[in-house]
Amino acid sequence: MTEIGIGIIGGGYMGKAHAVAMSAVGPIFDTTLRPRLEMVCARSAKSAETYRKAFGFARATDNWETLVADPKVEAIIIASPQETHRAIAEAAFALNKPVFCEKPLGASLVDSRAMVKAAAGQISMTGFNYIRTPASQFARQLISDGAIGDVTWFRGEHTEDFLADPQSPANWRTDGDANGTMGDLAPHMVNGALALIGPIMSVIAEVETVHDKRPGGNVTNDDHGQMMCRFQNGAMGQMYFSRISHGRKMGYAYEITGTKGAIRFDQEDQNALWLYSMDEPEKTRGFRKILTGPAHPDYEAFCQGPGHGTGYQDQITIEARDFLHAIETKIPVWPTFQDGMEVNQVIAAAMASSRSKTWIDVASV
Repeated sequence: MTEIGIGIIGGGYMGKAHAVAMSAVGPIFDTTLRPRLEMVCARSAKSAETYRKAFGFARATDNWETLVADPKVEAIIIASPQETHRAIAEAAFALNKPVFCEKPLGASLVDSRAMVKAAAGQISMTGFNYIRTPASQFARQLISDGAIGDVTWFRGEHTEDFLADPQSPANWRTDGDANGTMGDLAPHMVNGALALIGPIMSVIAEVETVHDKRPGGNVTNDDHGQMMCRFQNGAMGQMYFSRISHGRKMGYAYEITGTKGAIRFDQEDQNALWLYSMDEPEKTRGFRKILTGPAHPDYEAFCQGPGHGTGYQDQITIEARDFLHAIETKIPVWPTFQDGMEVNQVIAAAMASSRSKTWIDVASV
């Protein structure tokens, strides 16, 4: 076993998740590389020290450049606001340090493309955790193995209700395109669609702000959006994204129809996958609930009991395992910065379509 010094920029929601994952990944997956929580960076020295003590880092700083340049920090996780991603990644790659960056890759498509260029020949990963549940990994296997035949239709959504109340005050989430629904929630399901079905060729979309004023200020970004798309393999698709969907807490859900069957999944019941096969006898034919267990991808490392289930934090730990494996083998692991940029490109095409009210070829953006 070899230690590797980890630096995490951002100590909030995702910073904590990655710190916990890096602490747990060694014993869970018996990784050759064993992370050492070397340094955490936050907006203020006080916050950074609080995170250091809480998460078990050796040191803390309020300057990301200090963290990136430190020789004991050998790999970097970016869990800070989107507008900081590009500068941090470029500085890290200039020092030949592997980088894991939370989604969306950049605050804009221009930023994402610059980050892909900087990452050339180096280890990079983009954080899309939901597609890594054992159930969704199994769905990818079923589709690849032809269990539902040729895919003809995809429906996906990422819906939540954290801003469903119009009296919820304006905050950082209500300012700037990168923090709107299309910048914040949509990338997860677009990534899921690309992983499950393949490249998206064209889109037509509508993006809308429903509550343009909130207590404390005006809203400058979108509340929800919808789009139809055409995949490279010929399948039709439609997706909906919302932060104002009453009752939805983690509505990352999809339906996939093929020529021989169908698949359903809902992240709010993340340990179950629903499969329909036309090969079943007609009198018993119907959607069958498959509870995940040790027979499914990455499940057994967490639990040996079928149906006992994995959780959100486990998804982040799986990402940590993959990042360490990429560093160890020097072989890129999906999703790289290139994959993250392709998600941004679909989102940019959707935004352009909403403005022009026409179909947009993704490659033209």
